[in-house]
Amino acid sequence: MNCVQSWPEPIVRVQSLSDSGIHLLPDRYIKTPSDRPSATSISTHADIPAIDLGPLLCGGDEARRRETLDRISGACSEWGFFQVVNHGVRPELMRRVRKVWREFFYLPLEAKQLYSNSPATYEGYGSRLGVEKGAKLDWGDYFFLNYLPEIMRDENNWPATPQSCRELVKEYSEEVVKLCGNLMKILSVNLGLEEDYLGKAFGGEEVGACLRVNYYPKCPQPDLTLGLSSHSDPGGMTILLPDDDVSGLQVLKGEQWLTVKPVPDAFIVNIGDQIQVISNAIYKSVMHRVIVNSVKERVSLAYFYNPKGDLLIEPAKKLVTKDRPALYSPMTFNEYRLFIRKGGICSKSQVESQICSQ
Repeated sequence: MNCVQSWPEPIVRVQSLSDSGIHLLPDRYIKTPSDRPSATSISTHADIPAIDLGPLLCGGDEARRRETLDRISGACSEWGFFQVVNHGVRPELMRRVRKVWREFFYLPLEAKQLYSNSPATYEGYGSRLGVEKGAKLDWGDYFFLNYLPEIMRDENNWPATPQSCRELVKEYSEEVVKLCGNLMKILSVNLGLEEDYLGKAFGGEEVGACLRVNYYPKCPQPDLTLGLSSHSDPGGMTILLPDDDVSGLQVLKGEQWLTVKPVPDAFIVNIGDQIQVISNAIYKSVMHRVIVNSVKERVSLAYFYNPKGDLLIEPAKKLVTKDRPALYSPMTFNEYRLFIRKGGICSKSQVESQICSQ
């Protein structure tokens, strides 16, 4: 993949800016007025569906299974987001992995700088997305790592400190990837496809899975910026482990931004652009963003489950009819994400550029 190898400007760590005690936000982080969070959106909470996966994963009577499938299908069509409980990942593991990453971001700067990333792969410790010189920046740092396919995995690139970090990341990744596989089967069935359709379309054993841990420091003027700009996720599906104490994720519903209030021990699942394409827009990826605050930091873990990079992604033949023709042109995920890596996250402009002219 043709990628830029270096950042266009020196990297400034947002956590360092926050810890310095500044009272005014640097201009690079001030969003245009139309992109800033409003007081109304911050106080308005989204009642996105919270769904118990137990009847599907642990066995249940047919009526409960059908009801659960229907709730997931409705959430994918109406929201593009839903929360899941009884998902098979141990709550104790969820708490431990979130804690160890918080400890990583508390390390001295020089310890974290050992893992500084570049836009060639984004893997490692980072503070910006996109390589446009002079671009407005988001108020957050992150750590990005690859888990699948195995050929992309290099545990030496994962933090060696805290000592338990690598072991916890591996254990957590195994469980989350298993959950992703189960959800792909559920979505396939709900779309009227073979149970393994989405899994095969994503490359089977060569599917991609990567983790981005987000650290949003306290911000002196949170009303002027965002922790993460508005976007839809470019991949297939995202499994978010939110902060257990501070809300920050906002979802666009109609014309209104709504703040998601996480359910204890739940994951937040959202549909990505690639499933929107394969489903021929029966399921849609939804715009979301992250707000920050002046009182508390926030840590979240986003697991991205993506197609194999060189496979063409296009609407499933079974979902293309005379009344609903194919809405998107075929494109590989490698081609698709190059747009994101160069320009950064930006609304839904990329998936919309794939729309076929009828």
